[in-house]
Amino acid sequence: MSFIKRQWTAAEADEWKKEDWITIIISPLAYIFLTIGTGLSFLLLPIGFIALAVGIILIVLMHWIIDPKLKTISSDYEKKQKAYLEELENKTRWEENHG
Repeated sequence: MSFIKRQWTAAEADEWKKEDWITIIISPLAYIFLTIGTGLSFLLLPIGFIALAVGIILIVLMHWIIDPKLKTISSDYEKKQKAYLEELENKTRWEENHG
């Protein structure tokens, strides 16, 4: 079993898990490294390029961790939305035909 879960059910994905907390920690770190790295890279300092690379790696890692969960939630929402719209359309048609 992997430390980072990659397969989610809709109910599991809707709950807060360790993957969410890891992403919450990585997100500001990535922002800090990207900001500092960009500024120092404009000054052509080697540490700036290193910080920029670390920021990019953190963003890729964050995306890798949270994306499967977000896709599951989005897919579930789309299914619910489709069913709701079909139900609404059926009610509207019934009212038009019997109203």
